[in-house]
Amino acid sequence: MSDAPEGPMKVLVYSDDANTREQIRLAIGRRPAADLPAVEFVEIATQPAVVARLDKGDIDVVVVDGEAQPAGGLGVARQAKDEVYDCPPILAIIARRDDGWLATWSRADAVVGLPLDPMAVAKAVADLMRWRAENRLPAL
Repeated sequence: MSDAPEGPMKVLVYSDDANTREQIRLAIGRRPAADLPAVEFVEIATQPAVVARLDKGDIDVVVVDGEAQPAGGLGVARQAKDEVYDCPPILAIIARRDDGWLATWSRADAVVGLPLDPMAVAKAVADLMRWRAENRLPAL
């Protein structure tokens, strides 16, 4: 029997580009692994909206677009790691291999490059969902 939550897990997808958000959603799918619950997506296009939503405390995994404008996903990830209590694990999507150091600076928990490989994205999100299910802190 799995220790995974019964209900859906919420995955926040941050990008200013609706097409990018759709590609990420499609790569993850409704259920990235058989041992995990379904995914409920929360799509956000602006940095202030990400901060406000993370403050609610109901997000399980965050996926950020490193190319988002005007606030890049890596900066949003760094801010979240610095400011959000029990910050959910973060997957950073980067366009260039040379941006790997920025992903490390952002403190992202996983990194996937473009073009998106659906298998790599689904595996990374599934791993982060499992980690979150086992390590979520109690609400304040």
